[in-house]
Amino acid sequence: MPENNCKKKHIKKEWRAHVCLLLFCIVFGLKTALASYILIPMDAETQKNHLKAYGITYWVLAKNEKVKWLLNYRGGSFLMTDTDEIRKECQIRGVSFEVLSDAKTETILKEISSPSKNQESVTLEKAPKIAVYSPKGNQPWDDAVTMVLTYAEIPYEVVYDTEVLEDKLLLYDWLHLHHEDFTGQYGKFYGAYRATPWYIQEKKDAEALATDLGYDKVSQEKLAVAIKIRDYVVGGGFMFAMCSATDSFDIALSAEGLDICEPMFDGDPSTPNYQSKIDFSKTFAFKDFILERNPLEYEFSSIDMTNKRRTVQRETDYFTLMEFSAKWDPVPTMLCQNHTSLIKGFMGQTTAYDPNTIRPTVLVMAENKVNGEARYIHGIKGKGFFTFYGGHDPEDYQHRVGDPKTELELHPNSPGYRLILNNVLFPAAKKKKQKT
Repeated sequence: MPENNCKKKHIKKEWRAHVCLLLFCIVFGLKTALASYILIPMDAETQKNHLKAYGITYWVLAKNEKVKWLLNYRGGSFLMTDTDEIRKECQIRGVSFEVLSDAKTETILKEISSPSKNQESVTLEKAPKIAVYSPKGNQPWDDAVTMVLTYAEIPYEVVYDTEVLEDKLLLYDWLHLHHEDFTGQYGKFYGAYRATPWYIQEKKDAEALATDLGYDKVSQEKLAVAIKIRDYVVGGGFMFAMCSATDSFDIALSAEGLDICEPMFDGDPSTPNYQSKIDFSKTFAFKDFILERNPLEYEFSSIDMTNKRRTVQRETDYFTLMEFSAKWDPVPTMLCQNHTSLIKGFMGQTTAYDPNTIRPTVLVMAENKVNGEARYIHGIKGKGFFTFYGGHDPEDYQHRVGDPKTELELHPNSPGYRLILNNVLFPAAKKKKQKT
């Protein structure tokens, strides 16, 4: 009798173990079937931190996992395979996410693929390696791109003239041009800041670097750098620039072989009648511009609209993102993903672009319609791409030299900063041929 009781207990124990195993398999199977994807929504209502959401997406790509960018779906949401690791990382960084079943995911993707929807699913394949072109020392202003990359926790490396001239750009997929002057005129700060210690030191440093690199003038050395960057883009690189780096880059290329610097900048006279000798065929984005010769004027040329905005008031200064076909024009659609199409304006040394100076082959992606100015433009050069974004800091309306930097913790949903991060992820996309 005791032996029978022992056998019964053993059978019950085995039965319980089998039941537990069966239940575990059922629960695990249900979990796998019902929760296979993570959606990072990018609409205004749901996402708590749009900027860090880009960082999560980059982090997933860096782990050699693919991500789908759902263009025009809930503000340009991101879809990725569900893992506990991604969930935890979203929670740590304060990024909103939703767990989707296979069936729900399939429904969303089917909806997006419908010809009646101006939406598209673009696969992001790898994390682009990022370089920021910037001086190594401290400067009396901040750069929006480095601030948002740091806030979003997206890694980048700093390069400057030495690295560029040594062809180190070939190591990177994406290049940002820091607030920079490629013309050798030291940012046209002469009028207001020529007696300040920082201006005097920056001029000395630039001259010393040019000499070390084998050039007689800063303007010659900066032109050599601009040409290397041009070749990087032509060879297939992605370049993003803001503020004065945009127009000064094109001006430097167009003035190759000319001296457009007045004596206070380089110690000798400029080329006589240099305006008539500018070669607009060498530029990326701009044409038919008039250079500003006055060294006391804080302006490079007629490209910039800053001095043509006298009727624009801060309270009503907004620009509008263009709408493109997600299925036929995925490139500009990617670059314009946002949770709003109306973005508050902000100024810079180069605030916006006069449409009369923009090449017809360059795409205007955002404009201030009231003042008739382009704010955000994109183009193709050779095998590569470039994007120019007017203004200095999307969350600081009129950032001045010496002003404190923007604390992005206070602006986690900034639509102006989202445009920068769209460009960061752009090289990760599997490209489709652009139709327009």
